[in-house]
Amino acid sequence: MTYSDTTIWWIIAILGVGTFLIRFSFIGLIGSRPMPPWVLRHLRYTSVAILPGLVAPLVAFPAATGGTPDPARLLAAAVTVGIGYWTKGVVRAMLGGAITLFAVQYMLG
Repeated sequence: MTYSDTTIWWIIAILGVGTFLIRFSFIGLIGSRPMPPWVLRHLRYTSVAILPGLVAPLVAFPAATGGTPDPARLLAAAVTVGIGYWTKGVVRAMLGGAITLFAVQYMLG
């Protein structure tokens, strides 16, 4: 299927307006009002719910290995989860996982 340049630009513009309206509905219309405590409690878990969905494909099917699971990345992910669970610190967990990934890749060649 091929689209003309005009059609592609219309699709981009419509998606841009849609994205703006979705964000404006929360920020512009509700942003100045206090939110109920139950909403704030649920919003705390947004990043915890989204990050694994973004990272899991990069660990399970990394582009660097042609989509084949890699022991270095699997070990780094396990270390990241372990450090995060043990210390409850996101930055420490990410640093531990990154150091593990680079160290294992260095050792494996």
